Parts: sequence; structure tokens; C-alpha cells
Amino acid sequence: MSAAPSVLVERPPGRAWSLLRELLVNQRREVVIGGVFLALSSVTAGAIPQCIRGASDALRASHAPRAMAFALAIAALAAAGAWFRVASRLRVFNAGREVEFVLRERLLAHLHRLGPSFFQRMGPGEVMSRATSDLAQVRLLVGFGGLNLVNAVFAYVVNIPLIFMRNPRLAALALLPFPVFIFLTQGFGRAMFARSRAAQESLGVMSERVQRVLSGMRVVRAYGLEESQRVGFNQDIDRSLEANLALARLRGVMFPVLGLAGAMSSFIVVWVGSSQIITDPSTFTVGDILAFQSHLALIAWPTIALGYLLSILQRGRASVDRLLDVLEASPDVDDVDATPVEPSSIEGALAVRDLHYAIDGRTVLEGVSLEVPAGHRVAIVGRTGSGKSVLARLLARMLPTPVGAVFLDGHDITRIPLATLRAVVGLAQQEPFLFSTTIARNVAFAELDPDAPATREKVRTALRSAQLLAEVDAMPEGAFTIVGERGVQLSGGQKQRVALGRALLAGPRVLVLDDPLSAVDTRTEAAILDAIDQASRGRTLVLVTHRVAAAARCDQVVVLDAGRVVETGTHDALIARGGFYARLVERQALEAELEAM
Repeated sequence: MSAAPSVLVERPPGRAWSLLRELLVNQRREVVIGGVFLALSSVTAGAIPQCIRGASDALRASHAPRAMAFALAIAALAAAGAWFRVASRLRVFNAGREVEFVLRERLLAHLHRLGPSFFQRMGPGEVMSRATSDLAQVRLLVGFGGLNLVNAVFAYVVNIPLIFMRNPRLAALALLPFPVFIFLTQGFGRAMFARSRAAQESLGVMSERVQRVLSGMRVVRAYGLEESQRVGFNQDIDRSLEANLALARLRGVMFPVLGLAGAMSSFIVVWVGSSQIITDPSTFTVGDILAFQSHLALIAWPTIALGYLLSILQRGRASVDRLLDVLEASPDVDDVDATPVEPSSIEGALAVRDLHYAIDGRTVLEGVSLEVPAGHRVAIVGRTGSGKSVLARLLARMLPTPVGAVFLDGHDITRIPLATLRAVVGLAQQEPFLFSTTIARNVAFAELDPDAPATREKVRTALRSAQLLAEVDAMPEGAFTIVGERGVQLSGGQKQRVALGRALLAGPRVLVLDDPLSAVDTRTEAAILDAIDQASRGRTLVLVTHRVAAAARCDQVVVLDAGRVVETGTHDALIARGGFYARLVERQALEAELEAM
């Protein structure tokens, strides 16, 4: 079977909006209440121009009390409208925050399911860009963008009928510029989406470089690459700056052009309305012009704001599309067809039957079979590139293990839920990953409360077993020393022993150790092997190693060469056979003698 890479899913154009609709349905209470408040805000705002018209006409008729009554009505409507606006924003913005929260949870949960092939396609910087700036854009889209879109709809529904009721001819003339505005917004929208996506992608590329350089700072310094990295970073900044400037230039042109619609409407109202007042003052008054201007202002501002809203909509759509690159990526390993298994019922018997595995068309394992009874220890030995590490990862199902090839207590591990499998099979990889936190927290990563007093004692025991306690105690902060990005403050051997301590502390039923001695000296090796012997009592141990001193302590030795099992037996039996393993023992014994000279 070949490793199936995670690929970015081909999506229909409306998939981004479909996801947003799904999320908003869960926030429908907040959205509906916010929409009601927005409607009430538009109604109160639409009533104010009518009061202005009434006050103007009352003053023209020298009826001061009536004008004062309209003035008081304007004040009351303004106060009520302000309250409705604040209430609507609280509700709608809260819905935007909830949508962001749900998306963040989904993103994190799905990232935990994705395998190595996905992260080969999308680096940590790109993922972080999506988890920060893109999520913020979605929140802005749902909150601010959604509020202004609904507000614009209510503004049109309330104000346009009022001006048509008063003077249909003038209303039609005043709204003539709006079709031009709609045509312009379509053109701006297409350009805005393309430039928004380019701006977001340039930010992701820049974030990726920063993350890569920080995690590899030792290599950068060792090879004197600071200047070349600085130049590359400046080039990324320039590309990001140009992408954002292109977006800003477009927005800078868009707002003045869209503002012409409101200005042209005001010109038509004043020109035509004044003419009508002069020719027929009984049917149209100065108060009507003031009311028309106020109604048009209530329409024009949302119309002009639609330009900015368009920017938010397009950036939000681009951000949702980028989030879907993660959310709809296929995991390497999944448990869709899993059958529930109680972890406590698993004893730890492993069986591998005719296992074939290929990566990118290259055969890595071919017909591998072996049996490991529960509680026994087996060593996987072989030269570099023989497939030992791949076999270890397949046993822990960290790669897509073929169906019907690996069994745990008779259960096909592809049918065991991943949560159960992770609880009973622990893997310490050859190249350990450490989090940028303390040594103690890295060792106690599997604990529910890594800072509890009882956990701290477990951490010290695990560090002692991994032959690292003395070195940790000699550090200024002891076990609370920050290891830095990917453990940059520790040596290779120290990182490997921290990872070993983490595996020992977790105490799984099946412990798979992928060459845990590759970065330690001979003296430390013996002490660590003693610790592994003690930690593996009552557990199944699979020890991937190239050192015969470690293999000699196991109940069984399996020798791999070019992806095939070429020898199986005990340490002594394989030496007596005089094959590949015996030659490996002789070579390592000679190397030890040369080192001792």
C-alpha cells in the first residue's frame, strides 16, 4: 500500500458561503434578535426626517408649539435609535465572536487529525496565518459585515417607500445614480477578492519564513546565513507590502467613486425640488426637501458603506476559502470504520502479517511478518534505510497502516478507535519534537495537570529513568528551564532523553521506541537500557535500534534489510547462525575496541 498524501480539496464556489450559513444557523437566536433591533433602529431613523419636515412646515406657518413637539419627538426617536443600535451591535458582534470560536475549535481539532503529508504541503507559518488573521477576517465578516449588510437592507426598505409616497417622480430621479453604483460594485468586488486573497497569501508566506528561521536559528548562525535570511525576509515584506498597497489603492479609488452616487442624488433633489417649490409651492415645501435629503442620507451612507462592506465580504470570503484548505484536507489516518474497544481490555500482543508499504511509489516494507506476545520485548535491527522507523510508525498507526496487516490482541489496528490506540500504544520517535515550554511540561505532556505536585514527582522519576535528572538539576531553572523552539536550548541527546522520559511517564501498554540511543554515548546508553528494562516490565516493548547491546536485552531480534525480514531469533541464536546480525555484532565489537584504544 502507498502512503496517501493529504490533498487540498477541490470545492464548488459556494462552499465558503455554505459553511458560513451552517455556522450562523447555530447563532440564529443572536442573529434574529440583533436583526429585530436593527429593524427598530431603521424605523426610528426613518421617522426622524418626517419629523424634520413637520417641524419645518410648522415653523413656516409660525406654529412654534407644533415645531417644539416635533423637536421633542426627534430627540426621543434619536435616543431610542441609539439604544437599538447599541443592542443590535452587541447581539450581532457576539454572533461573530461565537462563529470565530467554533471555527477555531474545528480548525484545532482537524489539525490534530492531519498527518505528515499535509504539513509537507502547508508549513506552520501558513497554518498560523489561517488560524490568526484569517479567523479575524471571518469574525469581521460575520459581525461588522453582516450587521452593515442587514442595516443597508432595512435602510432601503424603510426610506425608499417613504420618499416614493411623498413624490414618486422626484424619488425615481433621485435614485437614478444607483444602478451605476451597482454596476461599479460588481467590478470592484471581483478585483477586491483577487487582491484580498493575494494579500492574505503574502502574509502566510512571510509568517512561514519567520517560523522556519526561528526554529532553525542554530543552523542559521552556524552557517552565517543571517544576512541572506534578512534579505529574503525583506523580499517577503516587500511582496506583502505591495499586495496590501494594491488592495489599499483599489479601496482608495472605490470609496470616492461610490460616493458620487449619494452626491448626484442630493444634487437632483435640490435642483428638481427647488424648481417644484417655485412652480407649485402648495404640493412641495422646503420641509419636503429637508426630509428627502435626510432620507437619501440614510440610504446613501449604507450605500457608500457597501464599498467598505464589499471589501470585508471579499476578504472574508477569501479567508473562509483559505480556512477550508485546512478543514477539508483529508487526514492520512482516520477511524471512520472503527469498532469500540475498551483500553483496559488490551494486553499488548502484537502481530504483523505480510505487511507491504510504499511511499511515493518506492517500496519500503515488503512482506514483513512478526509476532510479539504480550509483555515480551522485541528488537528491530537493520542498517539505515531498511524500513525500521517506518515499521515503528505503522505499529503506532502514525502512518496509514494497511488494513489486515497489523493486529493488537487480534484486533486490526485500523479498526481500533484512534483515541484508544493512542492510549495503549506509545511511540517515542528518533527525532523527538519538544514544545517551546519547560522540560517538566514536555515530559508531563500526557498528564491532565502537568503542574500538580504529584505530577512533578512523576517527572523527576521519568527524568531519572531517562538518565537526564542530574543534567536537568544542574540547569539554572532545573526542570522549569524553557527548552526554546523545538528544544533549541538542548543538545540532541538531551532532547532524545526528554522524549524518552515523556514516553516512560505515559506508561502505555505497548511501548515503541524508535532508536532512543542514537544520540547518547556508550556510558549513558547502558544506564538508559537499564531504565528501559525496568519501565518495560509487564509491557510489550518494540525497540528499534542499530546497537546490538540494546538488542541483546530483548527476548527476540528481528533483522530487516531492504524492507524484508532476513533473520529472526534470539541474540545468541542469531550470532550462532553467522548471518547479517552476527557480522553486525562483530563490527560493533571492533568499533568499541578501537574507541577504547
